[in-house]
Amino acid sequence: MSDLVREFQKYKHSNIAIYGLSTETKKVLDEIKEEFSIVGLLDGYKNTGMLYGKPIISIEKAIEYQVKLILVVARPGSCRAIAKRIKKVCIENQIDLFDIRGRNLSVQKSVVYNFKGVNGIKKNDLFQVIGKYDVVSIDLFDTLIMRQIVFSSDVFELVECRLKEQGIFIKDFAAKRLEAEKYLSKITAPTLRDIYEYMIRVYSIEGITVDELKMLEWEIDRDLIIPRWDMCKLISDIYYGGKEVYIVSDTFYRKRELEKILKKWDIVFFTDIYASCEYGMSKSQGLFHKLQNKLAGKTCVHIGDDIFADIECAEKNFIPACHIYSGLDLLEMLGYLDLWDYINDISSKIKVGMFMSKLFNSPFQFETEERKIEVKTAYEIGYLFFAPIVRDFLIWFDRQVRDNNLQNVWFCARDGYLLKKIYDKWKHGTSSVYFLTSRTAAICAGVETEEDLRHIEKMRFSGTIQEHLEKRFGLSIEKKKGGDFSSDTLLDYSVEILDKTTVDRENYKKYIQQLNIRKGDIAFFDFVAKGTSQMYIQRLVTNHLTGLYFLRLGKEDKESEGLDILSFYSNEEIDDNGIYDDYYILETVLTSFMPSVKGFDGQGRVHYEEETRDEGSLACILSVQNGIFDYFMEYLKICPDMDEGIDKGLDELFLKLIHKTAIVDKDFLNLMVEDPFFNRETHMTELL
Repeated sequence: MSDLVREFQKYKHSNIAIYGLSTETKKVLDEIKEEFSIVGLLDGYKNTGMLYGKPIISIEKAIEYQVKLILVVARPGSCRAIAKRIKKVCIENQIDLFDIRGRNLSVQKSVVYNFKGVNGIKKNDLFQVIGKYDVVSIDLFDTLIMRQIVFSSDVFELVECRLKEQGIFIKDFAAKRLEAEKYLSKITAPTLRDIYEYMIRVYSIEGITVDELKMLEWEIDRDLIIPRWDMCKLISDIYYGGKEVYIVSDTFYRKRELEKILKKWDIVFFTDIYASCEYGMSKSQGLFHKLQNKLAGKTCVHIGDDIFADIECAEKNFIPACHIYSGLDLLEMLGYLDLWDYINDISSKIKVGMFMSKLFNSPFQFETEERKIEVKTAYEIGYLFFAPIVRDFLIWFDRQVRDNNLQNVWFCARDGYLLKKIYDKWKHGTSSVYFLTSRTAAICAGVETEEDLRHIEKMRFSGTIQEHLEKRFGLSIEKKKGGDFSSDTLLDYSVEILDKTTVDRENYKKYIQQLNIRKGDIAFFDFVAKGTSQMYIQRLVTNHLTGLYFLRLGKEDKESEGLDILSFYSNEEIDDNGIYDDYYILETVLTSFMPSVKGFDGQGRVHYEEETRDEGSLACILSVQNGIFDYFMEYLKICPDMDEGIDKGLDELFLKLIHKTAIVDKDFLNLMVEDPFFNRETHMTELL
């Protein structure tokens, strides 16, 4: 009895189906067909025809046949994509889903935030192993380099998106692209040209040539690829230390195409490249044997991420192998950090792929005893945790500008600083305005009546009445006769306040007059607010202000209830997630590098408050912002059609991870969260 038959004995008297159409499926069929009732073969992109003497069926037909087991014949990496596709329907119909190694693909690991209990190699240990051999053979994709995408087949969806942008519609393009590669791989190791020649011939595709399709996919893939920096550094040290290094890859790219990708990142530390498509054979079909012929007796160790292609196939060819984990392997070990159910459309796949390729770029996650997930720099904090939600907010913001025909875009200081920078870059120089304001400046210019002062009084100030008058209105009040200020309110100083606000109002208007305001409504950005600034600024301009907020507080506030405000987060959504708890952290880093606006002089020139942040804090904020900015630009390069895929649930999971990971950057941990209007300060560690 074979190991496979023994593993699945409980299904001996049940109908089963096999998922996969590769030559490995034929081997499995030959091994188990006498023992099991196999009703058909499944495939993600084909559900008719015959292969290996069995019908190719749909998942619906498998359900109709009352299949109790679907056995997936695929590499571990492919198994994840297959599980993503059919796991839910299998659970709903009580069908067990296993791979040929006996792993239950329907069971998702519990979410954890460290790698304790995982047997992974350390960097120095790998270096020591390599030192015992004359030559190093190394896998390329997911080992030395990686894509900023979850599954390699997601590239086909991106190609399909670009084709649609060009007005070229090929029905089920991604399915046909994958089917073509699978079919040809049974016979040989195809080139990308082979794959597209097959597609155009078999599916009678018109309107685009093989070369155009080939170039489009190659360019998209090239832009997705980044080095795994720690692995590159190790192999570079090995190569320049005198060892031969051979890249051995199952790929449809030719050597010259791979060299172009690697040269982009200055990866030149290799002796030669063995690309499967140039030899017409994969690692499982004899590519390692070709390498052995070249080595002429020299000892060699192979390094790779794929258990079958890199480890089992190398060892079958008498080449010792070292297993390192891909980014997806590492993410899976942590139960996908709860992200799995959100990986649906191409936007979410890009988001998770960018996250994974940054957080798990290095395979060396096992260097300390605690094995915690560490985020070492402020730049990474911005890129990993903050950037996705900023990206989605700006897409929403731009939609509101267009849908509401808003002719002017004002990003209010200080929270609008980075957002304006990104927005203008994205919209190719759109003439948005960085509008100098603050709650203090807006109130000082907008207050006109004692009723306004009653409204301000409700905004509780942490301090004495003298401090209140000084901080919010810039007034120094002499000690009153009797000497007791404790019972005083703003109304006791209404004459002094209103005299000053009259001057402040005229000065502010002189600043506004210098702005290039077009006819039409103004998109008035505020990050998190009740609407106080908008209410008072509206009194200074004739154009209608439409507030576009990330989050609106105190919607029930009577004084601001008549304002025109649209909010990215509704009050109902705030109740269902942690965004209310975390917006202070975001607000601290989405800021300018100038102090808060105090007011304006008689020529409309701005006056700032004194800067309270030190150089370390400002440098840290800049690093966070650089991470957010680079993320946005990288996403834009990967997926030019930005008007897609807002997923707040996924964004919130990224944001919550700041509380679950080990933040190492001391400057970030030392940040103070300031609210000068309310005269409050909170240490960042209290919010984490």
